[in-house]
Amino acid sequence: MPHRTLSARIRRKVNGYRAKARRLWRSMSPEDAQPDDAWAQHHLTGAEARVYQSMDPRDREHACRVARHLLREHPGADAELVAAALLHDCGKSLRPYYLWERVAVGLIPNRLTRLLPPVGALGIRAHHPELGARLLAHAGARPRVARLVARHHHPGGDPDAALLHLYDDQE
Repeated sequence: MPHRTLSARIRRKVNGYRAKARRLWRSMSPEDAQPDDAWAQHHLTGAEARVYQSMDPRDREHACRVARHLLREHPGADAELVAAALLHDCGKSLRPYYLWERVAVGLIPNRLTRLLPPVGALGIRAHHPELGARLLAHAGARPRVARLVARHHHPGGDPDAALLHLYDDQE
């Protein structure tokens, strides 16, 4: 990411926290989630679609919003980036979350939860990018899709992973 002014960084953080609050509010009830599964599956291979379907409906709805936002601003985005947008939170599907856990993990900064082992709600949330990448690789997903999922919180200079991180943060 290019060097940003302090005000731009603060604005991005504030917008990120607003998006997080909206996500948290929307995540209260799985019955209210309305993921566009047919649209999403059109962008996935069979193996990827099976992983996508294993995700919580709230996470699928969030994933569809991320992918649509990405495509709105980058209509020429390649198919693997769109698939990664739809699957970026698949690692969270390894363990169902109780409502109070969804609230708790949403309030604790990711950099603190990264200190925990990948067990329990906090540990799964902290390590979901790597866990999701392993899940996708094991399922037979496209290797680049799995790599982008693994990097979606820490892009490490990968411009597509940086885009995924940006739109995940905004949705």
